[in-house]
Amino acid sequence: MDVPCCCALALMKLAGASAANQTGTLAIVSLGQTTKLLVIVGPTGAGKSALAMHLARKIGGEILSADSQQVYRGMDIGTAKASEAERSEIPHHLLDVVDPDQEMCAASFVELADAAIADILHRDRVPIVVGGTMLYIRALLEGLFEGPAADMELRATLEAQSKSEGPGTLWKLLQAVDEESAERIHATDIRRLIRAIEVHTLSGIALSEHHRRHRAQPPRYLAQRIGITAEREQLYKRIDARVLSMMDAGLLDEVRALQDKGYGVSLRSQQAIGYVELHRHLQGEMSLEEAVTLIQRNSRRYARRQMSWYRGDSSVTWLTQVAEVDGLTIDGLRLMA
Repeated sequence: MDVPCCCALALMKLAGASAANQTGTLAIVSLGQTTKLLVIVGPTGAGKSALAMHLARKIGGEILSADSQQVYRGMDIGTAKASEAERSEIPHHLLDVVDPDQEMCAASFVELADAAIADILHRDRVPIVVGGTMLYIRALLEGLFEGPAADMELRATLEAQSKSEGPGTLWKLLQAVDEESAERIHATDIRRLIRAIEVHTLSGIALSEHHRRHRAQPPRYLAQRIGITAEREQLYKRIDARVLSMMDAGLLDEVRALQDKGYGVSLRSQQAIGYVELHRHLQGEMSLEEAVTLIQRNSRRYARRQMSWYRGDSSVTWLTQVAEVDGLTIDGLRLMA
């Protein structure tokens, strides 16, 4: 997993961590103890949080969020954060870590996650990692590779090209040299597009190939992975209904409050699905109905991209509903309904 220069300090702190033993049960050499680490993956709206809560109750777990948007304070409804009641029942980690105008990257996430996992284990609880940000999950389990240093002149050129020719320009450039990465990076994610193009330009090797080579190394953690999903049309209906529920819960007011605090649409945090569209509505660029429809469409597309990340990953045990986890063997123990 490549790390941009903004995370150099966090990466330096991680550089000395030992790799996990590839045999035995979920060993973390750097922590000097055995880990019971579960990872729950799946597309948005599939029920990852409900599954995590169910498992936490069953096995004495605590939940560690691997969601790149739930780290931001004041972004609760649109990121589907756990409720206060859920947090009171089951401890949740890595929620509300930074303000919306602060940077959070994969290296910083790993540093915080390592500390949270150590704390959970110290109290004889089970870490349950759950989230849809595959970048974070892969960085946590597989580590980070230090890619080419940033070329600020190249970055400025690419950013200027994106502004002059439109947001889809960089995505097309990346697709031409690294189709695999282009499938996983949204056309509006300018920062990640620039970095992927930069890595290929400077190293002559596609970012996706760098990732493959890095994954061949021993993992930082060994983990039992459980996925939850649904048939596509059913999942899309859930997503559309979920967006409407978020609107009923006050998502528009949440975005308006962020604007009032000076957190504008230009911030990376405000480019999240559900936020960028409502910022545009509040700026008069579209009606509320159009914004909601766009949120639903973008959420469905994101779910499709998430599933493409997991395609071919035989390490994931897939479920279609929470109850199916009862009967699985978790860390050598068979769960009972």
